[in-house]
Amino acid sequence: MTTLTLLILVVAVALIFDFINGFHDTANAIATVVSTGVLRPRTAVLMAAGFNVIGAFLGTAVASTIGKDLLDPLMVTQQLVLSALLAAIAWNLFTWWFGLPSSSSHALVGGLVGAGYLHAGFAAINPAGVEKVVLALVVSPFFGFGAAFLGMIATYWAVRRMRPARINVVFRRLQLASSAFMAVSHGTNDAQKTMGVITMALVSYSGVHDPSGKFPVPFWVVGACALAMGLGTAAGGWRIIHTMGSKIFKLRPIHGFCAETSASLVLTVASHFGLPTSTTHCITSAIMGAGATTRLSAVSWGVTRRILVAWILTIPVCAALGAACFQILGDV
Repeated sequence: MTTLTLLILVVAVALIFDFINGFHDTANAIATVVSTGVLRPRTAVLMAAGFNVIGAFLGTAVASTIGKDLLDPLMVTQQLVLSALLAAIAWNLFTWWFGLPSSSSHALVGGLVGAGYLHAGFAAINPAGVEKVVLALVVSPFFGFGAAFLGMIATYWAVRRMRPARINVVFRRLQLASSAFMAVSHGTNDAQKTMGVITMALVSYSGVHDPSGKFPVPFWVVGACALAMGLGTAAGGWRIIHTMGSKIFKLRPIHGFCAETSASLVLTVASHFGLPTSTTHCITSAIMGAGATTRLSAVSWGVTRRILVAWILTIPVCAALGAACFQILGDV
């Protein structure tokens, strides 16, 4: 297989990963707005897809982190990138089948590190970059939970004199805005990960590395990733929507608004600083935080434990899958 053919294959698989990412993570933007009855499922999905596309055009800082901070760019090969993508796709499909909200970000990072290690050992891995990314992925759910918990307390205090019926009407309207905000922030953070991987492959193909350390993402890559994610979101991942929308906590519009707004703020700040954060983890933990203000027993901790196990396993499993894929691909 020629180098150019392999590059084209990598770009195609990367866009498939981006599509599956959108499909897998549809629930992030719409689970709460659907479960509270604010929007019909199909309307919510199409709205999320549109705002995902908009969000994908709002920056490339996360793409730069994925593309140049995790691995030594001089040691990246097309086979390495392809192996990481195949590992992440396999894990996303596995967790989608079982309705588990898992992180596409964790999956991609694990795949890259595993394939990179098998290719060139620890010399291929940038410890500072991996530490930065993993720290962001681990810490962000705690920020999502805390922000939603405190946000719910502040919101309860602000509406303490309003009638319950009025509260429901107001927050049904506000949830339209918070759901759109969530979809934009999802597109901004998640689509950039695929942009980073494709640009990594392009740099490997050309052999030209910017000595200044900059990592420019071609506009066609931004557009292609935005479209792929939007189409994936439009396809809808109903299994995970059901888990996030009703199995963790029985949401009302006020909870949905606080959870979405809190998760979106965490994602927006992370994207600004180039931190690839798990949208799934942020919104799931925010739903838990909002639910915990009612009473701890209101949250289905049994379901939460299953989700937590998937979170913990994602990086090591995908690292192993990435290494295995690299071993199989060999010198293809």
